[in-house]
Amino acid sequence: MAYSNFFLALSLSLLVSAAFGLQLSREQQCRIERISAAQPTHRIQSEGGYTELWDEKQNQFQCAGVVAVKSTLSPNGLSLPNYHPNPGFLYVERGQGFVGISIAGCAETYHAHKPQYSREATEAWEEKQRGTVRDLHQKVHRIRAGDVVAIPPGVVHWFYNDGNEELVSVSINDLNHQSNQLDQKFRAFFLAGGVPRKQQQGEQTFVNVFDSLDARLMAEAYNIPEDIIRKMQKGRAEERGLSVIVREPMTFMRAEEEQERQRDESSDNGLEETLCSMKIRTNIDNRRDADIYSRQAGKLNVVDRNKLPILKYIDMSAEKGSLLPNALLSPDWAMLGHTIVYVTKGDAEIQVVDHSGQAQMKERVKQGDMFVVPQYYVSTAQAGNQGFEWVAFKTSGWPMRSPVAGYTSVIRAMPLQVLTNAYQMSPNEAHALKMNRGSQSLLLSPSAFGKRV
Repeated sequence: MAYSNFFLALSLSLLVSAAFGLQLSREQQCRIERISAAQPTHRIQSEGGYTELWDEKQNQFQCAGVVAVKSTLSPNGLSLPNYHPNPGFLYVERGQGFVGISIAGCAETYHAHKPQYSREATEAWEEKQRGTVRDLHQKVHRIRAGDVVAIPPGVVHWFYNDGNEELVSVSINDLNHQSNQLDQKFRAFFLAGGVPRKQQQGEQTFVNVFDSLDARLMAEAYNIPEDIIRKMQKGRAEERGLSVIVREPMTFMRAEEEQERQRDESSDNGLEETLCSMKIRTNIDNRRDADIYSRQAGKLNVVDRNKLPILKYIDMSAEKGSLLPNALLSPDWAMLGHTIVYVTKGDAEIQVVDHSGQAQMKERVKQGDMFVVPQYYVSTAQAGNQGFEWVAFKTSGWPMRSPVAGYTSVIRAMPLQVLTNAYQMSPNEAHALKMNRGSQSLLLSPSAFGKRV
């Protein structure tokens, strides 16, 4: 009995210690002294373009538990297949192309297109196809500027630029997601290529996972000659990097774009969708889909798990906003998740205040900057003379915000007597505080009383 009590006490002690340690680590994780706009700090050059990464060790990114990556693909560039142990949410800033998502267990329901090569190459391809089974693959998705794309954890994906300009995208990877049972270090498992040796810095996380597997065992697994396996393993040695230029333009069999557009615009209840058929992208720049629109202030589009059901599984969301010159974003706080803001155009004065009333951020941001607004921190923005546009990623699939000014604000919801006593003001002043913004909500037009910050 004594031994049982001892082991019970020991178990409880360890449990309490573990819980306390987890709580302490989380507290330390969000101890931010100052939030500053950040630019990418590391660049990986590849044959088909380049990849830029923000410093994941910065306190603001550590607090949010995310890693930010910006990818640029040259025309006819192919980003090599890879997967992550965490979900990602991506915004296409410029260009157009294709993205392929390969989900294990889902059917290959698409036949490959006959490639649009030269006459000689086409005849050779047709000769090769006689008497053989043509290529089958899973769905390939068309993406364009303004699209957001959800990448589930552990799913192999690749991108191809079939346009005449660079395909530029910005992605946020949520390391705190429950799918990631490793640690808070960003990892990408590549099935081809790898960071060139001359660009390696410290511990490398972008390498071909096939490099160190035994060629004989791989050949046995695929039932093919070993020399084919060695071709799979030589990508890193060729120093081609994380993306390549394809030898011939690639085409893919896919649904007619008009039919796909009609399906994207149709409403569904989500019950008929499985992971294999679930939509992974939608356009966030469409003015018709704006959740908030003001002729005097700007517009705001939100993509959450209601608009894109796959976000229920990755527990992320996004918003795309634009402010007219000198317009304001109401001071507010996020009730669920952290917010990672990427500036796409213009400039703005940003202010962020923490629970102690300290200004964690008060600076002007410009195109290409990124910063984090932690959960419950109060933030606001005022656009510059050229306006302000941004895309914000949320670490929650159900983004809820609580504004403090405007029609839907917490101030307007309070009784006058509470405001007069809380702020020692007259009833008329309290009424003006509640009502002077009229029907404006979240996006606020420049005020005659306001001064430029």
